Amino acid sequence: MSPTERPPSRLTAAVAPSLLREMNQRLLLDLLFSSGPATRPQLARDAGLSQPTVFAALSGLEKAGLVRPAGRPEVSSGRPAVLYEADPSAGSVVGVDIGRNWLHLVLADLAGDEVARLDVRNTARTSRSLVDQVSVAVQQLTARAGLTAEAVTHTVVGSPGVLDPHRGRVRYAGNLPGWQRAGLAEALADKLGMSLTIDNDANLAALGEYTFGAARKARQFAYLHIGTGVGLGLVIDGELYRGFNGSAGEVGYLPILGEPPSGEPQWPQRGMLEMALAADAVVRYATEAGMADNLTAEDVFLAAGNGDPAARQAVVTEARVLARLVTGICAFFDPELVVVGGGVGQNLAQLEHPMREEMARFTPMRPQMAAGDLGADAVVRGAIATGIHIAREIVFTSQLAGTAAGGDEAG
Repeated sequence: MSPTERPPSRLTAAVAPSLLREMNQRLLLDLLFSSGPATRPQLARDAGLSQPTVFAALSGLEKAGLVRPAGRPEVSSGRPAVLYEADPSAGSVVGVDIGRNWLHLVLADLAGDEVARLDVRNTARTSRSLVDQVSVAVQQLTARAGLTAEAVTHTVVGSPGVLDPHRGRVRYAGNLPGWQRAGLAEALADKLGMSLTIDNDANLAALGEYTFGAARKARQFAYLHIGTGVGLGLVIDGELYRGFNGSAGEVGYLPILGEPPSGEPQWPQRGMLEMALAADAVVRYATEAGMADNLTAEDVFLAAGNGDPAARQAVVTEARVLARLVTGICAFFDPELVVVGGGVGQNLAQLEHPMREEMARFTPMRPQMAAGDLGADAVVRGAIATGIHIAREIVFTSQLAGTAAGGDEAG
């Protein structure tokens, strides 16, 4: 043996089989979640593993409570093999959508299937009261599902703005009073007492439409959320693009409509484009066109659909602003598809024609567009899509570690 050669490592020989077993178990569990129940021969074929390897891996997963028998397939002759399926009840996920007016919550199992739902008015006026209200709502939701809040594997909270992980604060969330204070993320995690992710609502809505909705067949698309605020989620090759600081998609700050109002402070809470495109802008355009006060954006679109000329003028004005934004998105990103959602964006049927007329003045690009399939559920369904991947990993690691520890003690 030369001086540069090392003797065989006994540690490597001891660790490698357990690592390989874990990799095989993880692969099979992913297959069962993504493709549904399967027999051992089917799993061996799909995973490229031997049947004895699949048998051993399934045995460990079943002992850990992650996989269970699911009967036998119907066959015309012979004794059918046993079907196995991932056990979706091995963990649970809570998705929370924090909006200015409403909190939408869904509890789902590890397959992403809804178990319980709760919608409550957002009455909070400070960050502390909002943290308290979210905590109470999660407790009410889990009680509906017959669980305790502590039994939830992972929670994903969607809100306007971008989480700064270093200071635990949410930036660019001008529509939620006090939500940008430092330490908020820690306060929410402490109050909920569970594994937690906080993410941008437009990003989560993009993932929701990609996983469950209008963008399921698209690999590169833009999700444009227009409601109380304005946000953009970008998906490239199936992955969210967040940018260097996580602020990609904060298009509400685009300075594309002239000069900011005089007297505005430096770094305003709301950007110029958001003030010209969000729901309150639709109401402003309607009142300027002659409609009565005390309207909502929903009222304006309903009146426009019924032929009210002032409401239709407001919709055209909104569509022209939207055209500028979509033109910019296409020039920079060239998406396969633009999905539009949110309380305003879901009215794409009324907005699209005047928007395309306006776009024709600026660009030869003709993007494919679609209204979101998920409506008001887009953010919370994206939260569930995000949460189940994290929760599956948590459950896989903890359950198998507990099984291994039990085996070691028994030995």
